[in-house]
Amino acid sequence: MVADWQRGFVLDSEWTAAGRYRLTLHNYGEAPLTEFRLGLSGPARLGENARVQGGTLVRVVSTYAEIAPEPGFVLASGGRWSVEIKGLAAPLRHWTDGAAAGFVIDATGEAVAALTVPTRRAGSIGTDRRGTVTLPVPATPPVPVSIIPWPQKVAVGDRRSAPEGLAVSAADPAGEAAEAAFRQLTTLLFGVEGLVRPFNEGGFAVIMKPDATLPAEAYRIEFEPERAIVTASATAGYLYGLVSLGQVLRGARLYPQSYVFPTTGHIEDAPSMTWRGCHLDVARRFYARAELERFLAILCWNKLNVFHWHLSDDEAWRVESAAYPELTARAAWRGHGLDIPPLLGSGPERSGGYYGRDDIRALVRLGETLCIEIVPEIDMPGHCHALLAALPELADPGESGRYHSVQGFANNCLNPAVEAVYRVTDAILSELVELFPSRHFHIGGDEVPHDAWATSPLAQALGRELGASGTAPLQAHFLRRLQALLSSKGRIAGAWEEAAAGGGIDQDACYLVAWRDAAAGRRLAGAGYDVVLAPGQAYYLDMATAEDWHEPGASWAGWSSPAQTYAFAPAADWSPAERSRLRGVQACIWGEPMRERAVFDRLVFPRLSAVAEAGWTAQAARDFARFAAAAGLMPNLYGQYEQE
Repeated sequence: MVADWQRGFVLDSEWTAAGRYRLTLHNYGEAPLTEFRLGLSGPARLGENARVQGGTLVRVVSTYAEIAPEPGFVLASGGRWSVEIKGLAAPLRHWTDGAAAGFVIDATGEAVAALTVPTRRAGSIGTDRRGTVTLPVPATPPVPVSIIPWPQKVAVGDRRSAPEGLAVSAADPAGEAAEAAFRQLTTLLFGVEGLVRPFNEGGFAVIMKPDATLPAEAYRIEFEPERAIVTASATAGYLYGLVSLGQVLRGARLYPQSYVFPTTGHIEDAPSMTWRGCHLDVARRFYARAELERFLAILCWNKLNVFHWHLSDDEAWRVESAAYPELTARAAWRGHGLDIPPLLGSGPERSGGYYGRDDIRALVRLGETLCIEIVPEIDMPGHCHALLAALPELADPGESGRYHSVQGFANNCLNPAVEAVYRVTDAILSELVELFPSRHFHIGGDEVPHDAWATSPLAQALGRELGASGTAPLQAHFLRRLQALLSSKGRIAGAWEEAAAGGGIDQDACYLVAWRDAAAGRRLAGAGYDVVLAPGQAYYLDMATAEDWHEPGASWAGWSSPAQTYAFAPAADWSPAERSRLRGVQACIWGEPMRERAVFDRLVFPRLSAVAEAGWTAQAARDFARFAAAAGLMPNLYGQYEQE
């Protein structure tokens, strides 16, 4: 018996080890269905040579597909229709890989959402896992205090009952700014815990003391029975000292049998790397301003100091432009019948969003308050399907052929030989430079197809003018023009590792993010580039944490458990000259598998803290047992934890 509210369409799917993908649409409505198509939204992507048994492939755009039944087919009330697909672009390895949204498109073109069940793997019995893994706090942890990332030196003794909160007083402007930041930080993360409270409400006295000899991010904490003294030279150092003190308090208060709040001794600390970053892709998944505010607070609690904000990609454009309002009018939204179809689990309804100027200003201010540099990224010349959907006039009208990106988007690259492209990019970059005070601006440069622009007469003419052939020199020409504009505005260009190809961009005014593996970073450093390490095998937090089907995540770069992410040793075998080019490390969070909040929390935490410790703590002081004992005290974004 089907209740009235359950009537409608249900889509389920099954993957087999033999590489067959079976989709079944159930009609629980009262009327038969004729002349319809099934809309299907990934991450699963049908390859160019996909074969459909039981239906016909009508349309494919990256992770979106439409399949029609055989002519004359009628899906009766209470009936079902199945198709079997061979030739997916990649095999399915995890439950989040399959169809995440489906809908029926009727003969009039109207779309009706179907309840879509996560893909099953044939013969696999288990529960699909969600939520942050809760690492238990042991009765006897390896160290007396709970701090992540671990400081340079900890020498503390004795104990007292954990205070309810901290009453912070400062004597200089930097200390006052840190106290205000810490108050805002703890409110964002821990709400009613009252980590910051006045003396009359039981606040433990914390005195802020300046010492101009300390580096900007360094601090000292001295413990006494009735107070603690935090010494620093700048707001960042004070703030990081307060974060460590807050972590010590929470550990002792929540686990008094395991961790202590000391009354004697001291902590001395400073980071081992200057760049301690986290990238977030908001193009494939949109996050509201409130979500990003809490996320920035989490970065600060981990002492991360760079937020790499990935604002554009093939799937969407997320930032307001006064010069080109059509970017947000057309490219910020996905849905049935729109310029950008449902992708990566989007339903037929209009979905998406963008950040207005006031949103950006507010988030930049919060970043400054929390000592986080917000580095914007507009990904170019590849990954521009959304931009070109909004501004199709930027294509070479003489281009006759089609090329495809690795994600399955056709002709998705800005053409370096079309002069109108530079009018648009210059206007957009000039607008964003005014909104983002960051010294760095990331311009992408990754995953341009090897045959991009091969049939563009304008691009081929530019290649002859440059005396070069192939795609890489054309991309290098494009990126150098963007870099020159940024340099004229006092900015340093960032890019992905491919920006070194084809002659590359100016090494003295850029940094490159090495993402394929650590060896790529070493090659870039040896070639004279400043490098940020973000190897997919260890630091891509959208990768699954195990190879089990019932774990969520992607797996094209492999998988990495929290212990494996923690164990990765950045630049361990580099020469001193190569290490001098290492700016630091960065986690990357890509949006493909992140459709559910509980999946985000499972994939990102506690691995984000593992990356944070790699950027802060000296290699010799890193210890996974000590880290794991305290990792359960670190906050996640949505409060979703693994259900036993």
